[in-house]
Amino acid sequence: MENSGKLVKVLIHVYDDEAYSKPSKINPNPISLPVNPKSFTKNYKIEVKADQAPGTQSNDPKFNKTPPKELKLDFVFDGTNTIQGYKYNDPSDHSVKRQLEIFLKAVYDMKGGIHKPHFLKLIWGAGFKFQGVLTNLDLNYTLFESNGDPLRVKASASFIQYVGQKEREAIVKKESPDLTQSRLVKAGDRLDNMTYDIYNNVKYITQIAKANGLTSFREINPGEELVFPPLDKTSS
Repeated sequence: MENSGKLVKVLIHVYDDEAYSKPSKINPNPISLPVNPKSFTKNYKIEVKADQAPGTQSNDPKFNKTPPKELKLDFVFDGTNTIQGYKYNDPSDHSVKRQLEIFLKAVYDMKGGIHKPHFLKLIWGAGFKFQGVLTNLDLNYTLFESNGDPLRVKASASFIQYVGQKEREAIVKKESPDLTQSRLVKAGDRLDNMTYDIYNNVKYITQIAKANGLTSFREINPGEELVFPPLDKTSS
């Protein structure tokens, strides 16, 4: 999509349910970050078990799990009216106190009906989407009005990915080796590796070759589609 040159703000859509299907009745919803972050950080982790036998010099790390992704945003709340493109969620009140009130109500305050903070979708244009919940918020007050009210606050917000139970179950079912799957062969693919990726065991390669009418494990070619059906796991 062509860039129109129009400034697009980070929007935070607020939901009452983990399926992200019931928008919260807070006003406004979605809320906009007042000023877009200059940068953001996404954290991807893979946890492994690296137990090492006594008397050895190395180990064989075993995959344990993939924790939820994390997102960190740094931005400011400002009441000086000096930042170009600044967005106010309450057009009638531009104070930093009001801006913070709206933000905290959306991302931090506990929702009575669900007894937990809201579920959030953060969207920035067409290329950025993150759904989850707030895990940490640091507010650094740096500038004040003469009466002590905040005039500028630097915010550092951390979010953790949250996927609802039904969606998690659907993902697991979709990726289950008990269902027929298809894979498009890419350059460098090998049948033994593809078999292991789906069934977590390479011993089923003979059954996969037979299911695809292959006479050799090395017959696969880029662009070819292979099927990986449910297998008789009593046979190798």
